[in-house]
Parts: sequence; structure tokens; C-alpha cells
Amino acid sequence: MKFNWKLWIPVYFVGLSFLVAVSYHFAKPRYKPENISDLLSDFSWLGNWPKWLDFPLMQPLNAGFEWLIVEFGIFFEGINNFLLGLYTIMKDALVGLPWPLVVAIVITITYFASGKKIGTTVMVGFCTFFIGFLSPRYWDKSIMTTCIVLIGIFLCVVVGIPIGIAMARKPKVRKAILPILDLMQTIPSFCYLIPGILLFGLGAVPAIFAIFVYAAPPLIRLTDLGIRLVDKEVVEAQMHLAPVRSRNSGEYKFLLPFQT
Repeated sequence: MKFNWKLWIPVYFVGLSFLVAVSYHFAKPRYKPENISDLLSDFSWLGNWPKWLDFPLMQPLNAGFEWLIVEFGIFFEGINNFLLGLYTIMKDALVGLPWPLVVAIVITITYFASGKKIGTTVMVGFCTFFIGFLSPRYWDKSIMTTCIVLIGIFLCVVVGIPIGIAMARKPKVRKAILPILDLMQTIPSFCYLIPGILLFGLGAVPAIFAIFVYAAPPLIRLTDLGIRLVDKEVVEAQMHLAPVRSRNSGEYKFLLPFQT
């Protein structure tokens, strides 16, 4: 017998109307029942979230972060000092460069990265010049943002590629890492700043942390996918033709995905 979902539409709306009416009728201040009889005799919990269902989530979270900061504060402080020092050095170097040189560097990188497309190069060069044309303050802010992005990308490459290689070579590692990557890509990007601020404080370091959490999962997944999708026939041919050193290290598997 085929299920006819259209017949259940009136039942759904009747049930929904009943719940709305009951919730409105029993809408009272929140209470905490003393026993089962109070729970069954007073249905005000249908209108307001009852106190007996409250779960004090903030207390264990705060206690967990306090424990983490106390026990591993030196570790996080070391990471913060390293990233902040790297950011300061890069920012001072770029801010100290003459603006025409910065525009020329951006144009050169864009020209070769875009496949020598003149239109794209001109547009990027004009936009870079226009930032400084609006205000020198915007130029300095854009340099700071560029430093944060570059450091975040550098960390993604340094950490993400080895993890992707490990996932491609070890199925158990892949099964363990995939849920973490799914979680990192599911959480909204602005939520990454909350643990970053709690662990590293305000400044450029939480922004670098957020960029890393946001950009590392695609890099890890693509590295894993690129290595696993190397043609088996090519791998077998390379195994026979490659030197013994490359054969043992699996270097050919790493080079082929990057070439494509």
C-alpha cells in the first residue's frame, strides 16, 4: 500500500495548532517541579523551557578553558610569541617598502599567476593602487591584512600537506582525520575566532588561527585526493623505472599530483 502523505497534512496542522494553543495557555514563569505529581499536574513547562531541563554548560566550558590555559599556558604563549614576531617582522618589512615597489611586485605576481593575462593584471594593479589612493591609513591596514593572510597560508602549507600525505598513505589516519575536517568545515568561520581569542588574546594571532582552521581542510583533502587518484598503471611503471631511492620513499606519488 502506497503511503499518501497528502492525507496527513490536515493532521499535521491540527497537531501543530494544538501545541501552539497549549503552549500559549500554559505560558507561565519557569518552574522546577518537586516530584512526578507536580510534573504531571502542572503543564506550564509546555509554554516555557523548564528549569529542570537546564544544563549548566557554561560552567564546565569555563573550567575546561581555565584548566587548558593553566596547564598549557606556556605552550600557547610560545606559539603566540612566534606568530606575533613573524607578523611584526613581515609587517615592518612590507610597510617600509615604497608603495610603487609594492604595486610593481603585486602586478608581477599577478601577471605570472594568472597565466600572463593582461586584463587581470591591470585590474589587480589598479585595485592595489586605489587602496592607497583612498587613504594612507587604508594602505597600512591592507599591508597588515596581507601579512596575516600570508602567514596563515604558510601555516596551512606546512601543516596541511604532511597531514594530507599521511591520510593518503594510511587509511586509519584518514578515518581519524576526516571527522575533524568535517567539523572544521561545518562550523561558521567567525566561530573560529572565539577559541583563538580565549587562547591567544586579541590581535593578529587569533586571525591567523582562524585563517588556518578555515583554509587547512581543503588543502588537506586535496592533497589526500591528489595522491590517492594517481593512476595505478603510472605508479607501477614508475616503480619499475624509478631509482631505488625514489621507489622506496614513494616520491613519485607526491610529484604527480602537484604536476597536475
